[in-house]
Amino acid sequence: MKSIAVLDYGSGNIASARRALERVGADVVVTSDFEAALGADGLVVPGVGAFAACMEGIRAVRGERIIGRRLAGGRAVLGICVGMQVLFETGVEHGERTEGIGEWPGTVERLIAPIVPHLGWNNVIPGAGSRLFAGLDADTRFYFVHSYAVRRWDMVAAPGGAGPLKAPIVTWAEHGGDRFVAAVENGPLSATQFHPEKSGDAGAELLRNWLAMV
Repeated sequence: MKSIAVLDYGSGNIASARRALERVGADVVVTSDFEAALGADGLVVPGVGAFAACMEGIRAVRGERIIGRRLAGGRAVLGICVGMQVLFETGVEHGERTEGIGEWPGTVERLIAPIVPHLGWNNVIPGAGSRLFAGLDADTRFYFVHSYAVRRWDMVAAPGGAGPLKAPIVTWAEHGGDRFVAAVENGPLSATQFHPEKSGDAGAELLRNWLAMV
């Protein structure tokens, strides 16, 4: 059984993430302890709310160092929703720019769509060779709730990023005609903009796929 640490830095959605991981056979601990988060087979970084607030919480528990050290050793990390967004260089909300962890290049910005937030079920377009979406039908839908996302992807390597982060597999989705990054797979670092823990059987299958990569 794989040991999975869910990083507790004051963000919500931890309980549902824990239940979803336990459902697919993981041994889960919710922790803010540096060594426990570093030593688990896999680390999940959840996130809801504002980019700046999540970054403040992550830095308070040295989460950026945990992520960096894990990736440097090729050890699995999964970011979910804002836990994905903070892995990029910058977040811009309400005119405020906040520095992210910077494992990937790109800016998290407000969606440009007739209706925001993007709330509910939507399908995605997996990148070629995706392991996260292996075995899932093309019309599989996942649960989204967000107003911000990465809308452009620069394929160059992230400056200062730790670990073997090359040739990322990028999965896209569309809301109201606006295209945005829905998931990324990059060596030991994976992330989803949607909530697999709220996505029923489809989300459970994706989490099983991730556990198989841990």
